[in-house]
This record gives sequence, C-alpha cells and structure tokens, in this order.
Amino acid sequence: MEKTAIIQVFGQLRKTLGFIIQCESWPGYECGLTEEEFLSFKKTINKEAQLNPWFTKENCYKALSGIIHLIEKESLELFINKYRFTEKPKTIALVMAGNIPFVGFHDLLCTLLTGNKALCKLSSSDARIPLKIIEWMLQWNMELKEWIRISPGPVKDYDAVIATGSNNSIAQFETYFSHVPHLFRRNRTSVALLDGTETPEELQALSSDCFDFFGMGCRNVSKLYVPEGFDLNRIFENFLGQTHLIQHHKYGNNYDYNRTVYLMNQIPFLDNNAFILKEDQGIHAPLSVIFYEYYTDKNDIVSHLNEMKEDVQALVGHGFIPFGKAQSPDITDFADGTDTCEWLNSLG
Repeated sequence: MEKTAIIQVFGQLRKTLGFIIQCESWPGYECGLTEEEFLSFKKTINKEAQLNPWFTKENCYKALSGIIHLIEKESLELFINKYRFTEKPKTIALVMAGNIPFVGFHDLLCTLLTGNKALCKLSSSDARIPLKIIEWMLQWNMELKEWIRISPGPVKDYDAVIATGSNNSIAQFETYFSHVPHLFRRNRTSVALLDGTETPEELQALSSDCFDFFGMGCRNVSKLYVPEGFDLNRIFENFLGQTHLIQHHKYGNNYDYNRTVYLMNQIPFLDNNAFILKEDQGIHAPLSVIFYEYYTDKNDIVSHLNEMKEDVQALVGHGFIPFGKAQSPDITDFADGTDTCEWLNSLG
C-alpha cells in the first residue's frame, strides 16, 4: 500500500463527509457515494439516537466535522511527512471507546499513515457510523481490505495494541494485551483556568467545552479554576445556551440524581435547573456537574496541573487552548499526550 494512496482515500473521505454535513439530498457522484449509499448514511445518523440516546443527530454531525478538521489537506500532508512509513507493517489491534461517535478515528488514521495495518475492535455503543465509513474507504481503494479489518469477536493475530477505556478496563487490558507492545488509555478529563478577564463570548465558548457531547469526552472541561472573588453568576449567565440539555432524558436523569445526592447529604452546590456548580478540589466531575475551585496564584495552579498530567487531557484558558476549542483537536493533539505515530514507528 502506497502512502499517496492512503492520503487520497482520506482526501476523498474529507470531501464525502463535507457533502454529508452540508446536503440533505444526494449531490451527485462527486460526493463519492451512490444516492442509495448517501441516503442510507443519512438514515443511519437519524436512527442513531434511537439505538444510543447519547448520539443525537447534532452530536453525530459534530463528530463528523471533527474528523474533517483532523484530515484537512495541508495539516494532513505536514503531519504524514513527520513520520516514517514502515516497509514492514505490523497489525495493530485498535480497541476503541464508544463515548463519542467514531472517537477512535485518530488511532485508525495514525495506524494507516505510518504504514501499519488496523484490526478494529469497535465499541458496541459505536459500531454503525465507523462501519459505514470504513466500508466507503475499502470501496474507494480495494487494497485497503488487507489493511483495515473489523474484529467481530475477541481480537486475534495482532502485533501491538492501542486500547482505550475506563480505569476499570485497564485491568482487563493488562490481562489480555500486556504480552505485546501496547498503549493503554484510561479516564482523563479537561480543565479551564480562568483569570477573570474573560469576555462573555469566551465564557459562552467555554460552555461548549464543558457540554459538547453532553460532557462525556476526555476533552470536555469538568473543572474550573477561578480567581478569588470571581462572580460565578457569570458562568450561569453565559452558559444559558446549554440549558436545553435538561430536556434530554438521560442527561436529565443524571442531573436529578446528582442534585438529589447533594441535597440528601447536605452538600452545598449552586445550580440553574440545568447543571450544577460544586466547589470541589477534584477534577473528575460527574455528568451534569462542573467542579470549581478558587485560587490566588495562577502559577501554583499550573504547577499543580503539571503534577496531574496523567489525569488532565486539555487545559483551556488564556495562554492555553482557546475557549471553545477543547473538542476541536488538531491532528497533532494526541489522546494521552503520547505521540501515537512516534510510538508506532518505534515498533520497527
């Protein structure tokens, strides 16, 4: 498989997903799909929330937009030139998470761009969209049938593993995969460091960092560090665009549960009937809750976060990731801070 051929396939995918997002009706063969294939995928997205309520139509399209961003032409070409395209491909088992639609796409991308073969173990929560996209890729270049395979059962015949899951899953990963080179990714979350000068527009963008995909991703902000004296009403005022989330039954159930627990245990909190603000030194807040903590010295917080780098995926704020961009990672933003392509190159 030639590197240029792989780039061409991702180029076609970028165009196709663009048409999927922009067009309600089939735009013609320029989209890379037949009318039947195009409309079938539209139906898949429309039905997804029935099968997995967290995968709303809005969130599915948001995830597809993220994939397009990852494979923009210029950034993709710059990225691929940084790494060696191996002449001795390894089979990499990719055990993918299912919290966000096709969240494992970046691992598939890195595997192929380094000349390796992907054996994909899809999450039962997120199988339909990835299967369709992979089916298109195989259709556009038949050679890829030797380079991308789906494992319907336990993964077998692989040389290395990239596995993503909860902290509880890590023990299972260790049991099944520790005999081969591996990258295990556990629970992480993201935080925001405010300095008090944020504009309403920046705080509104921060609300997306917190609640895109219902806050279920490792790049979602679940903890705010705010300066002493910061008016928390500014958060509620500028997060009004997220209050619709309470109408989603599963999100609403989480909100009701957490609110009840705090009330019964007489734990202080603030809320606006859509989400909860709770003062807490932890960073892993439950769904529908945002932790906050006051600080006096910004440098102390930065040092503290450096010590917690195994738990923090992204840091949002002035001088860090811009507000509103936490869930729009670039192709060079690796899931756990480990350069996946560099690791793949190290396999030989």
